[in-house]
Amino acid sequence: MDTREICAALDRTDPLAGLRQEFVLPPGVIYLDGNSLGALPRRVAARVGRTLEQEWGQGLIRSWNAADWINLPARVGARIARLIGAAPDEVVATDSTSVNLFKLIVAALRLRPDRHVVLSERDNFPTGLYIAEGALGALGQDRRLRLVGRDEIGAAIDADTALVMLTQVDFRTGALHDMAALTRAAQAEGALVLWDLSHSVGALPVDLDGAGADLAVGCGYKYLNGGPGAPAFAFAASRHHAGLDQPLSGWLGHARPFDFAPGYVPAEGMARLQCGTPPVLSLAALDEALALWNGIDMMAVRTKSMALGELFRRLVAARCAGLGLDFVGPADPDRRGSQVSFRHAEGYAVMQALIARGVIGDFRAPDLLRFGFAPLYLRHVDVWDAVEHLRAVLAAREWDRPVHRRRAAVT
Repeated sequence: MDTREICAALDRTDPLAGLRQEFVLPPGVIYLDGNSLGALPRRVAARVGRTLEQEWGQGLIRSWNAADWINLPARVGARIARLIGAAPDEVVATDSTSVNLFKLIVAALRLRPDRHVVLSERDNFPTGLYIAEGALGALGQDRRLRLVGRDEIGAAIDADTALVMLTQVDFRTGALHDMAALTRAAQAEGALVLWDLSHSVGALPVDLDGAGADLAVGCGYKYLNGGPGAPAFAFAASRHHAGLDQPLSGWLGHARPFDFAPGYVPAEGMARLQCGTPPVLSLAALDEALALWNGIDMMAVRTKSMALGELFRRLVAARCAGLGLDFVGPADPDRRGSQVSFRHAEGYAVMQALIARGVIGDFRAPDLLRFGFAPLYLRHVDVWDAVEHLRAVLAAREWDRPVHRRRAAVT
């Protein structure tokens, strides 16, 4: 039987326990929303301060060379590469996830000019589908987006499929795709695969090269803790670099940007995925946040992630039974990412009541409560305490107050 004492004992033997002190965690708050925005690593403030005061304030424009600002996208990309099973020169930190999706969708279609279909699942993250629609429209050719159910993807790949675009971890339910199997299935039909790793990187081991992946994107502000709006990253397997023709041909993707030549010539390798001037302050924050991952065993991260999520699911089943919650997602923790989701008819109000108690999760329309488990700073006792707050909110109907029903701009 789970008890708070058992949870405390697990925390005392947790090999990742020492990392909690590396984060700014407000007193009285249990933070279960690291799958949307990671907590602030303590070291980041000093790094950004140094970048502001010394590199910008004193170095001024000289810091593009003296502080090597110009190579931050490649350096940060190399840090991320270690976490996603890629070579250092296969990843670049640049732009947003949406912009990188647009670039790689178009590049993939240009690599498969005789094929017409981008295949994805109906429940994919909507922004990815919006971007695919925009990319297909911009090409102005007979290309289309085909959407199928999660279990229909493999069978739907055919000789007209140019690109299969999938998110490895479902943002609603946490359901985890088999990256290697789906990549093999697509490539067997001659299609490319583009993986969105936004809910994967920093939460579970990813092996892009081991899976033979073609392309991938991901964000820097969830489990990587790079801060709100942190730069995203793009991956392309080295075998595709020479033919990678992305549409946003900005000056820093040019082979010789400081020649200021009138014609565009793409840079070698992943540098061609860059577009405009790098956001130095944001990249510096992400770079420093990523330094925390040096030496961390991703299998230990995954083991703790699954233990926290499964503890939460068990406790909710035992202590919140009959209070209107329905579990959503795979019961097997091996088939989930680092989150657990429940439906409740008054999901938004329930989450607001929880937040008022200091338990911060998030809500996804129409009725989904999401709880993310960031193993670097969460404890087993946090999970126990969060469920106790959830039970109290539901049992006393604390959610049934006007203040908790008032919708904010960001839900």
